[in-house]
Amino acid sequence: MERLHELLERVIQRVNVNLREPLFDVGPYVRGLIPWQQLVKFYAFYGITPYHPLNFHFSRSNLSGSYFLGKCHVSDSILYKSDIRGDELKRKGDIFKYEEFEIPLHEDETIRIKDSFLIKTLVHSNSHDPETLEDFIIQNTVSTHYANIHGSDVEGCFMGPFSTVDLTTLHDCVIGAYVYVQAGELTHRQLPAGTVWVRNGNHFDFAYRHDPEVLKRYIRFDSGKPPEGIFMDFVEQRKEDFQRIFDVVNLESPFSIPEGASLNRYAVIRPKTQIGNNVLVAQRAYIENSWMGNGANAQENCYILHSRLNGHNVTAHGAKIIHAELGEKVFVGFNSFLQGTSEHRLSIGAGSIVMPHTIVDLAGPVAIPGDHLVWGFIRNQADVATNSAPLSELAAVSGPFQRGAMRFSGDGKMFVEGFQHRIEHILEANGAYCDGACQRGHAQQSQSISFNLIQPYPEGELKGLYPTIDILP
Repeated sequence: MERLHELLERVIQRVNVNLREPLFDVGPYVRGLIPWQQLVKFYAFYGITPYHPLNFHFSRSNLSGSYFLGKCHVSDSILYKSDIRGDELKRKGDIFKYEEFEIPLHEDETIRIKDSFLIKTLVHSNSHDPETLEDFIIQNTVSTHYANIHGSDVEGCFMGPFSTVDLTTLHDCVIGAYVYVQAGELTHRQLPAGTVWVRNGNHFDFAYRHDPEVLKRYIRFDSGKPPEGIFMDFVEQRKEDFQRIFDVVNLESPFSIPEGASLNRYAVIRPKTQIGNNVLVAQRAYIENSWMGNGANAQENCYILHSRLNGHNVTAHGAKIIHAELGEKVFVGFNSFLQGTSEHRLSIGAGSIVMPHTIVDLAGPVAIPGDHLVWGFIRNQADVATNSAPLSELAAVSGPFQRGAMRFSGDGKMFVEGFQHRIEHILEANGAYCDGACQRGHAQQSQSISFNLIQPYPEGELKGLYPTIDILP
């Protein structure tokens, strides 16, 4: 495995050169983080559908356990159980609108990953950068467990576990554990663990930071140690269920799938689960003893246990919902952790928006009214008063606004309507409203997907590396 060792050191050096200004060394965080035998143990796989552009190139890389959909080129990188989802890549001839500009694409957009180490990271296309429309770039970057790179070009960065970069171009930044950032473009910034930051130019700015001492119980990541905490324990306790679906080539669905719905071959569906029409359950999602109402979706790395989602719900990448009742069209943001108990179920009313990276971990009964924005850390009903606001109240804000540890400034109406518009886009793109006559969304398109396996060298100095492979239409 000599070449694999050399590859890791190459990536560390490339990232450290980019991070020389904050003097951040990624080496102690990633050396030994994944045992070498794990990097040769798992196959990689890719999907083929009539709806997604097929063009893969893999060279001088390890792809252990990773999944690819849509055009993607990977070189000189290590991808361990990562999910590279290219189902919203822009296509040749599309018109990209940015402010007053209308920019035509001259070729299909391609995800390009180079000199990077991605560990259990979700990469989702639909990038926003008008300067690199044909290339969605991840380069000289280390991204650790259950991070999300969502529509964001990332160069020369380190991302901690359960962090999310959303519609933001990053250059030479350090993103701490459980950080969520949607800020347009950042250069040479270091965001401390638990930061939640949404900024849109001079229009609005939403900021919150979790108490570091509280956050350590849920996720902590120290140099020379693997990530620890409640979040890691939660996913580790259920990894054997995923092992079974990856070990079996042909796996039948535990029940009939309703019309218009899609349950991914690599999702875990446990007993006593009911699925409605136009439901989308993505790869690596986990559903147990739950009700998924019509048009609801569970995106990649979601966990929904002992809960009822009443319909047209969006459960974004990495979110976890346990012992909860969600009204219609509730949005649960990236990597949020909503945990009620069998005695005290969490209730969230229709139309509410749970901000990304929110933690609700109940010590008593909690009911959140409908049409509310929810953020921060909630243990009891009293916490709701300082960690939520009616959407109508926030929409009336035009200036500074503070509640608890949350700070907001700017145009509240634009902030609220922007979120609501994005939720509608997600539902439409996922086929939640499809009646057979409309354009098919991800739920319907995913019904006709086939999966194909690729393997690394099993022995010798190239052990763990994949041969150079081109997969073309």
